[in-house]
Amino acid sequence: MKSNNKVLILGATGGIGGEIARKLIREKWDVCALRRNGPKNQQDSDIRWIPGDALNGEQVMAAASGCSVIVHAVNPPGYRNWEQQVLPMLQNTIQAAERNGALIILPGTVYNYGPDAFPLLREKSPQNPVTRKGAIRVQMERALFAWTQRGGRVLILRAGDFFGPQAGNNWFSQGLIKPGQTPRIIRNPGKAGTGHQWAYLPDVAETLVALLARREQLDPFACFQMRGHWDADGMTMAGAIQRVAQLAGIHAKVTSFPWWLITAMAPFNTTMYEMLEMRYLWQKAIQMDNTKLIDFLGHEPHTPLIEAVLTTLIGQGCINQAIVTQS
Repeated sequence: MKSNNKVLILGATGGIGGEIARKLIREKWDVCALRRNGPKNQQDSDIRWIPGDALNGEQVMAAASGCSVIVHAVNPPGYRNWEQQVLPMLQNTIQAAERNGALIILPGTVYNYGPDAFPLLREKSPQNPVTRKGAIRVQMERALFAWTQRGGRVLILRAGDFFGPQAGNNWFSQGLIKPGQTPRIIRNPGKAGTGHQWAYLPDVAETLVALLARREQLDPFACFQMRGHWDADGMTMAGAIQRVAQLAGIHAKVTSFPWWLITAMAPFNTTMYEMLEMRYLWQKAIQMDNTKLIDFLGHEPHTPLIEAVLTTLIGQGCINQAIVTQS
């Protein structure tokens, strides 16, 4: 595998892809990113943006030229048409990695697992998904494993539900709060007494970069899990949002997520249908074991929950940083 520090990120305009890009830039990596449409502002000016589409194999191949690492953090536009687009995009990444001898990084999810693997997930827990996206995620990892059998290198870091200052497509920003709105109502998708696993995106990116720094010591198919933030009673995350809102002088109320409305709309709305499919992840406790990660790195990057939630709510435009600073 090449030792240079040039990386191609697919999905750099998304939550996890963007966090990885920013962290790699701080670590002096040469960061390239493929994009369908350029960002409205060039705040990440240290990224070399390359026009192209992850569904176009030739464009991915050209963008990956000379890269020692490819981060595959891309999803279909609007998170639709997974069945038709996800695996072809991954195959393009595999072909580009094979041409360049590059390591592929895949941010993993818990969608791979069904209830039979709960409550404590380990790297070798059985993957018997009960949703369409979960089944596709399993196919992705099988394709990556098959590639390692032909000489490839893969790193997967699995974490809980994402949240962060620049992450939009997740339960935190689409369920508990609404970006750009004062958090007076916090809608909790879980239920009291049922534990849930969360992952702060800057911590996920820092962990990936720490693993990447020791990539020569990784197994060909290396998979790790983060503990992140364990919400033991199912109310800790909602309570943290409530406390941060209070710091900003906002009285916030925690209510139940309107699953009844999602159920009613699911037959007519693809997004609602997929949200309903994922409800099982909130009905049973899910905790992730990070023993393997600790054994390898010696630690797991971990931002305190209140600090992480504060930064997230400021980044999501829900509270004013100046008001919190003055309080």
